[in-house]
Parts: sequence; C-alpha cells; structure tokens
Amino acid sequence: KATACSCVGGTFAAYLQGELRQGEVVYCHAPPGYATVGSDGRARICRVEKLIYGMAQAGRRWQRTLLDYGFTQSSLDPCVFTLCSKSSGGQLILGCYVDDLFILHRDPSPGSLYAAFTDALATRWNVEDEGPVSDLNVEIHSAPNHVTLSQASYITADLDGIGYRS
Repeated sequence: KATACSCVGGTFAAYLQGELRQGEVVYCHAPPGYATVGSDGRARICRVEKLIYGMAQAGRRWQRTLLDYGFTQSSLDPCVFTLCSKSSGGQLILGCYVDDLFILHRDPSPGSLYAAFTDALATRWNVEDEGPVSDLNVEIHSAPNHVTLSQASYITADLDGIGYRS
C-alpha cells in the first residue's frame, strides 16, 4: 500500500492553547496600542497568563506535547518527529511547522496509528484533517515503500522569475 502524506492543518491554534508550567512566570513589554509608560514614568510590562505566538515557550510546549505522546524528535531536524507502534507495526513521520502538522503514514483507517493520533489530538484541540498535502510548493511522489519530496519545480520557477536560467 502506498504511503500517504496528510496535513492536519492549523493545529488549531495549539500555540494559543498552551499553558505555562505551574509556577512559571513570564513578563513581556506592553503590546502596540497600550500605554508603554506608567503614570510614574516607568516602563510598563505585562504578566503573561497564556502562551501566545512569538513566545519561545509556546513552541517548546507544543513540541513537549508531541514528545509526551511518544514521538521522538529528530537529531537532524528539530521539526521532524517519528512515532512507531510495536504492537501494530505502524509508523508516523511528522513534520511540524509552527502548529501545522504534516504526517507521513501508511494507513488512515480507523484503529490505525494515524487515526489514534489524530483522534487524540481532537480530544484536546479543534483538529481539521485537510487531507493529502498540496499547495506547499512540494511535489510528493508515493511508492509502495517510500515517499519522495521535491521542490525542484518551485526552485525552477523562482530561478525563471529572476531570469537566472536560460
């Protein structure tokens, strides 16, 4: 059976739904539109109560969620995670970009490792399986035992656009 690559998109504002660890205190400068100086002339700072985009803690909490589920983070690329099930023989290879997940899997059927993982996500977040990956400037070629990802046409179009190729 051919391997498929699916996109579980917008992991549902996972960055915004992350929690600070108990006892963790984080401060930031006041956002644009808010007074940055108090009546006493001192700079205002804000205590963060929920994780927000742009905070280093948000990305780390999201990665921690994947690790807690049993994924192993790649030593070559921190945005790539793998999960293997000894009982079912299933395997997931997950690419994470901010809070979008791109999942390589063999079996999307109910009871599969892919279904179990996406179901687990759905218990915590508003998950939308966007189906096969497309529109990422990545060509995906599936074969029975492997998947090849290529950006050759994207690179060629960019080179053509700047007149670099003849």
